[in-house]
Amino acid sequence: MTMRLPRRQFFYLTTSAAVLLAALNIARAEIYPSRPVRIIVGFPAGGLTDILARLLAPSLSERLGQQFIVEDQPGAGTNIATERVVRALPDGYTFLMATSTNAINATLYDNLKFNFIRDTTPVASIAHTPLLMEVNPSFPAKTVPAFITYAKANPGKINMATAGIGSTVHLAGELFMTMTGVRLVPVHYRTSYVPDMLAGQVQLVFSPIPTTIEQVSAGKLRALAVTSGTRSQALPDVPTIGEFVPGYEASV
Repeated sequence: MTMRLPRRQFFYLTTSAAVLLAALNIARAEIYPSRPVRIIVGFPAGGLTDILARLLAPSLSERLGQQFIVEDQPGAGTNIATERVVRALPDGYTFLMATSTNAINATLYDNLKFNFIRDTTPVASIAHTPLLMEVNPSFPAKTVPAFITYAKANPGKINMATAGIGSTVHLAGELFMTMTGVRLVPVHYRTSYVPDMLAGQVQLVFSPIPTTIEQVSAGKLRALAVTSGTRSQALPDVPTIGEFVPGYEASV
């Protein structure tokens, strides 16, 4: 036995079915995340950005029920990692640990293949930290004034480690050179600069506090000053660079 439905009633039923199916699809799409999520870091393992990502990932995994995977992709001042994220599907499964360097790169590089402001969406602010002006313990200067005096007497003979061209670590050193008149030799790293600092192969670095605070506390590196406008609660006995170079201030 067949039952005929009026055309209008049939139309209403089929439309309602389509709307219900669409609603179910939307609900299914809103279950996020349904697969692992990648957090891309434009710096090498062991740096501040990598440390923050690896502290953040387990909490996100526990809270959201999916694995958050940290991938380090250093190079080109974070531009390689940034472009990878920009080119990824905009589905929320590829995040970038953005830093001050991304803002710096907008003026440092002329031919970027992306527009950072246009092509990315900020999700959350994570951390803000000053840097430490540090030397190997074998370095003769133990204060900022003594360092400046030594550097001026030995122009171009002090190697300064950086986390790459245009990184905050690099520009903090460039700012110091500009404001003091000393001449240092930047050595740009794609991997961690910490081993070479410990070995004395590079003598100076302006390093984010979390990256090297353990080595400073253990006496393996000597902190001459902090780059913030006020002293850090983490190292209250370390003076600011601004106490000796008025107006100097930098942070990540």
